Order: sequence, then C-alpha cells, then structure tokens
Amino acid sequence: MREITRPSTARCTLPMYIGFLLSEPKQASCCRLGEVMSISHDSVNRFLNRESYTGRDLYNEASPTLNLKGGTLSVDDSVLDKPHSQYMAFVSHFWSGKHHRAVKGINLVTLYYTDTQGKHQPVNFRVVDKAEGKTKNDYFLDMLAEVLSWGLEPGFVTGDSWYSCVKNLKRIRNHQIGLLFALESNRLVSVEEGTWVQVKQLEVPEEGLVVWLKNFGYVKLFRTKLKDQLRHYISALPNDEQTKSFGSRDFTEQHDRHWQIEQYHRAIKQVCNIERFQVRSKGAIKNHLFAAICGFVQLQKLSFAEVISNCYSVQRNLFKDIMASFIETFMPNISHLNPEFQPVVNA
Repeated sequence: MREITRPSTARCTLPMYIGFLLSEPKQASCCRLGEVMSISHDSVNRFLNRESYTGRDLYNEASPTLNLKGGTLSVDDSVLDKPHSQYMAFVSHFWSGKHHRAVKGINLVTLYYTDTQGKHQPVNFRVVDKAEGKTKNDYFLDMLAEVLSWGLEPGFVTGDSWYSCVKNLKRIRNHQIGLLFALESNRLVSVEEGTWVQVKQLEVPEEGLVVWLKNFGYVKLFRTKLKDQLRHYISALPNDEQTKSFGSRDFTEQHDRHWQIEQYHRAIKQVCNIERFQVRSKGAIKNHLFAAICGFVQLQKLSFAEVISNCYSVQRNLFKDIMASFIETFMPNISHLNPEFQPVVNA
C-alpha cells in the first residue's frame, strides 16, 4: 500500500469506500458515495486514481486469519460483465461460464486459499490486460510464484481444465505440491505402454484409475457427473506411491475445497458490488476491484468470528429496521384500502 510521510487529508479512504460497496444496494458510483458521506465526488475519484493496491496488499490483509501450511490453493477466473462500456480499460471479449459464450467484460483471475481448518480467503489477484500479451496461464504462474515467496505453503493446487496445461502441471510438481485439475475429455493418456487413448474412452472406477498423462507422468484419473455431463479430473502428488493411494474420499475433499472459489465469485458480484463502477482508467478500476475483494475479506473475518452467519447476512439485514419503520409509518395514511366486511343480509 502507499506509504505516507504526513497525516493524510484525503476525504475518501479505503475503509470508507469498502463500507460503501458493502452497503449500497444499487448504484455504486463516485457521485453516490459523495452524496451519502457529504463529500465531493471528486474526492472519491481522486482516491481511486491515486492509490496503487496490489495482490501483496490482499495477501497481507487475508493471511493473518489463515493457517498458511497444508491447505488448498485454487485458481479460477471470472468475467465481470460490462456489456455497454465504450472507453473502459481492460474491457474485451472473454469466454463466460455463466453465459456459455464470449461476452464483453473484465476478466479477473484469483488465487483462493482454503486452510486445513476450513477457513478460506482470496490471497492474490490479477486483471487480464490483453495489452500485456499474457495469457491467463501466465498470470497464474506469476501469482503462484508470488504467494509461495510470501510464505504460503499449500498442500494442493486445484483448478479447472483451462489451467491444466502441461507447463502448469510441471511447475506445480517442481514445487513438490499435490495437484487436482479438471481435464478435457480428449486429453491423451496411456494405460498400456505405447497405447494412447482419450480419457473419455476409458472405464474409470470410483476409486480412480492410475494412468500416464502424455508429456507429464503418472496421475490418477477420476470421473464425475454433473448436470448430465461427464467430467474428468487428474490428481498427482509429489511421489508415485502417494498418487496411487489418493482415493475417492481424498478427491471429494479437495474438490469441495476448490468449490469455495466458485462461491467467492458469486459473493463478490452479489454482495461486494465488484461489477458496479463508473470509472475508466486502469488504476481506478484496479483499486475498485481490490476494494471489493478486500470487502469480501472483511466479511469472511466477521464470519470466522461468528459475528455474522455468512457474507450475505450483512446486506440482507442492513435495511430491515428501516423498512419496518417505513411500512409502519406508511400504512395509516392508506388505511382506507383495507378490506371492509359487508353487513350480513338475512334473506
């Protein structure tokens, strides 16, 4: 984070902006925050353009609440829909799992960590910038190297089929970390030496099947069914014996941990207003995204401390008393709309 040498005179700060994102139900704009807090909207705009938050700032905020050794590190990306933007940085066309097609938006790549006690937080992020000429896999490897250098010691790395290229798998293996990745159904494996088959052509038992993944080595193949579609996963541990002993219960545990990143993507969109902003420059957009993700981190901390039941409860309960007060005040003015009983007619 930016270091200052004298007391700041900024009217808009990161805690104020995070609080605004978590409480504003509809329009998360600079003008709206200025209206709510009685400050100039230029103060908000200057805050977003002035700061320079990075993945290291996110890690420093999230890591104290986690057991950094032995957990599961998951990678995935999500498209923030921006269908009507014209001159906004980072906006391009990306494949969206939500829409099942390429859509216009901003692509956010996140590393999400679930520790052995079940606590989970985002620990690093990148915004895909096509001008940099990097792929999502390049961003993943950069972020992985960063979190390992910062002190994270995961026992497993998980991801979907987009991130299961041989280069990624070998890099993870070189760090002596276990892995569990989804695999496209046409990937080639060998059960018998010299014979290559696509994974979709194999009979895979519930406990998994040990195969040789082309250009990589021994892995254990698992098959699941979701929404009438067969899905394939491979696991590999630091040595072949550990790989062979990795069973269905272990697979289910790691798969469930990976699912936390999908829930995180849903929460930052529905609760943290990550898609709702009206700034255009790269720096301002990055700072807004960081604030939204950091807001999710704060909600997770409240959940760990059992102050709230989950990240959705804050916004759900925020206006409950106000709504009840309005209804009670509003009802007497239109009491004539209440139904009236007609007198009984005795024939």
